[in-house]
Amino acid sequence: MADFRPDSPLRSRAIRQAGAGAAFSPLYRQIKDLLLQGLEQGEWKPGELIPSEIDLAARFQVSQGTVRKAVDELAAEHMLVRRQGKGTFVATHHEARIRYRFLRLAPDDASEPGRVESRVLECRRLRATAEVARALELRAGETVVSIRRQLSLGRVPTIIDDIWVPGAAFKGLTLELLKANRVPLYGLFESEFGVSMVRADEKIRAVAASEEIAPLLQVAPATPLLQVDRISYTYGDRPMEMRRGLYLTDHYHYRNSLN
Repeated sequence: MADFRPDSPLRSRAIRQAGAGAAFSPLYRQIKDLLLQGLEQGEWKPGELIPSEIDLAARFQVSQGTVRKAVDELAAEHMLVRRQGKGTFVATHHEARIRYRFLRLAPDDASEPGRVESRVLECRRLRATAEVARALELRAGETVVSIRRQLSLGRVPTIIDDIWVPGAAFKGLTLELLKANRVPLYGLFESEFGVSMVRADEKIRAVAASEEIAPLLQVAPATPLLQVDRISYTYGDRPMEMRRGLYLTDHYHYRNSLN
């Protein structure tokens, strides 16, 4: 368990690091960084209740309002989840409102999308290409696990995902495990491999369906698709997944909120 007592060296070092990039780092940001370190080091696991704001304020020797502001930011970033009358919990991809937060495809008719069904097509261990190694901050030629899966919305094949994750962090990730899995992929990463995806960066472009991809989406070659390239990060801004999704958007659109 991480040592965050007020007089601990870890706490002092974390606060120095939190303020290292700016002349004046707000105190709540320093507390936020301490909470992030606790999450990264596994002091509180996904789905677990964190200490109350009163307890955290006493622990860090700051006001309850300062802690609340730090927790508010982490909740807005979907790293923590507030539950009325129960407390604040570490976000988990097993929870319904977190489960599909990285899936931004929405139906054009504004109705609820059909059930998302996932079918794993392949899973292999191979040497990382230069592009994948760069994205995952690996050395050239390091082992990665490569996954291809088909997502169907409303029983219609709609997305083909090609996914790469570091082989060292995902030992034991096999086709058999993926096919037997009944939880969201990020939920599996979280519970079986201790890797929580907490944020992602994406790039989007229009492409044409290739001869290889078209049959998987049951469309003709050259059909317009949306290509979404995503790098997902765990705590500490460590990249743990590169994903290339090809989206069929004849009845769907990609939705995002800009703040």
